[in-house]
Amino acid sequence: MVLSDTRHRTRHLFVAVMVGHILLISTQVNSRSGVPLLQAVLVTGLAETQRAAWAVVGGVRSVWDNYVALRQVHADNQRLQRELDAVRVQLQRERAAAGTSDQFRQLLDLRARLSWKTTGAEVIAGSVTPQFQSIMIDKGADDGVRRDMAVIAPAGVVGRVVVASRRASSVQLIVDRAASASALVERLRVQGIVLGHGDGTLRLEYLPVIANVQAGDLVVTAGLDGVYPKGLVLGHVDRIERGSGSSRVVIIKPAIAFGNLESVLIVLNAASGPPQAEDQVPK
Repeated sequence: MVLSDTRHRTRHLFVAVMVGHILLISTQVNSRSGVPLLQAVLVTGLAETQRAAWAVVGGVRSVWDNYVALRQVHADNQRLQRELDAVRVQLQRERAAAGTSDQFRQLLDLRARLSWKTTGAEVIAGSVTPQFQSIMIDKGADDGVRRDMAVIAPAGVVGRVVVASRRASSVQLIVDRAASASALVERLRVQGIVLGHGDGTLRLEYLPVIANVQAGDLVVTAGLDGVYPKGLVLGHVDRIERGSGSSRVVIIKPAIAFGNLESVLIVLNAASGPPQAEDQVPK
């Protein structure tokens, strides 16, 4: 055991002496540039170490600069996106205002052509159940609205008032399953009954067997039901289907796009005569 330790110490001492001898020689031997070899080696090693350190520092700085730049670009993109969203919202507001103005203008044009006393109303709610297709309007008994008054729009028949509270009314749409109106095929001058089907379409029934109804025929109110004045547009014949036996089912596409309704007219009095001075226009 002692012999082994002695050998290790001897080996270490020999290595130390050799390294010292090499270092001593290096201090005495010059390189080609005249600088001692040891100094040249140390300077070269230190220079390479510094170069590597600066490369690392430069890389870290570049990454940091890029990170900061990306953060700034991201912030700018967010700011620009917010500005773009604000512009889009403003455009939607202006488009909605323009659409509302167009509807009011159409209502005014319609009233100018009517000899009935009417009042304008705005749609404030839609149907809450699919079984009863209706809308709620912002005019009621305080405005002279009563049950079974016809509700119309520039395109045609909307429906009839079924409940009139003081400041609002419920309107049954003409396409409701329980809705109906006396009708006239304008081209043929033949009468029938239009029934709501609950699926957004109308059905024209009780037509004379010989009536040659065709797709595209205009169907208007006949004025015989005590609700809708004569001549209001209900829609156009969309198609004709075969029923049971020799019967036919005439499907009508309504004139009104009910999902886009914002304003309507309520016919307060269908008696002939010029429009009344107290008629109101939705504001």
